[in-house]
Amino acid sequence: MIEFKKRTIEKAVLVGLVLPSQPEVKLMEYMDELEFLVNTAGGNVVKRFFQKTHKPHPATFVGEGKLEEIKTYVFAEDCDIVVFDDELSPAQVKNLENEFKDKEVKVVDRTTLILDIFAQRAQTAHAKTQVELAQLQYLLPRLTRMWTHLERQKGGIGMRGPGESQMESDRRAIKNKIAILRAKLKDIDKVMATQRKNRGELVRVALVGYTNVGKSTLMNSLAKAEVFAENKLFATLDTTVRKVTIDNLPFLLSDTVGFIRKLPTQLVESFKSTLDETREADILLHVVDISHPNFEDHIAVVKKTLEEIGALNKPTLLVFNKVDAYKKLEELPEWELDGEFERKPLEELKASYMGKENSPCIFISATEKENFEQFRSTLHDMVEKVRSVRYPHNRIYL
Repeated sequence: MIEFKKRTIEKAVLVGLVLPSQPEVKLMEYMDELEFLVNTAGGNVVKRFFQKTHKPHPATFVGEGKLEEIKTYVFAEDCDIVVFDDELSPAQVKNLENEFKDKEVKVVDRTTLILDIFAQRAQTAHAKTQVELAQLQYLLPRLTRMWTHLERQKGGIGMRGPGESQMESDRRAIKNKIAILRAKLKDIDKVMATQRKNRGELVRVALVGYTNVGKSTLMNSLAKAEVFAENKLFATLDTTVRKVTIDNLPFLLSDTVGFIRKLPTQLVESFKSTLDETREADILLHVVDISHPNFEDHIAVVKKTLEEIGALNKPTLLVFNKVDAYKKLEELPEWELDGEFERKPLEELKASYMGKENSPCIFISATEKENFEQFRSTLHDMVEKVRSVRYPHNRIYL
């Protein structure tokens, strides 16, 4: 876990690569998201560096000249942390830390940053166990960064033998801890599976979507719940389930962790039980922040993640949220949009998406309650359809 200093907001610089598979426009989008991650973790980005290359440098991620440029700036501006947009190999981490050790500047990659935010956000014992397991799985192959004293443990008269290096000892300890955490999560998974079975015959609806698209706000509006909602990434880690009733038709609504690009595989594995809520749901509400310039990429990321966990082919309602923010941006002149993207009129977007086959969708504002009654009506019809197929002889709502 990254330990951001509490006395001050740490100064961070970002580093990314322009690759044949990742053009500059795409990198800038990733860097915007990386900056949001740093802000969420408690840092402040003061500079961005990027380099055009065919592939990452195997030793230091960026080339020698670019690395020297970064070091010069970091040391001159007294920065605290250097954040790389892609996952660094153990060798790259070790080499980069050696480059910045004179000023004790921390070297962090995107995966480490996301894991740190998850650790900050985890509130329940379940979430904390999931995050700790993911951190240890990520740390295990990177133990070389932790130790410079890899000499054998004490020898001497009566102590000679193969011994055990400090790194080997710590690797063994971490493996033991991982085994304990996995066993603990297995027990928790059994309890949660039992809880899901005990929820009766109610239809289950799950909110899914990219992080920070307004899922928790939407749940608060639908269920009149008090789920924590904030304009930061990964505000929700623990799955929250509430009973919702629309026109005397009850169903269960769950709010799950948001997805993101380059989501660490360790987190996907560790949060299996949380993702089970999505996997076992009858209906998915795929929430999209339509005011985000790259919302279509977000849709693709979520669909890919749903496919990975085996939850893609479920009845899904595409909920385009934050239309109020879109309208505000729609009214701005082009030069104020900073050339982000071509903003189509909202009515044109509605026509294009609503015209697609097998893609039921609706445009709303969860905060302003815009088009909310139509959304509730559409959701009611989807729940009733599932319920009537499952219980054709039970026409009385519970």
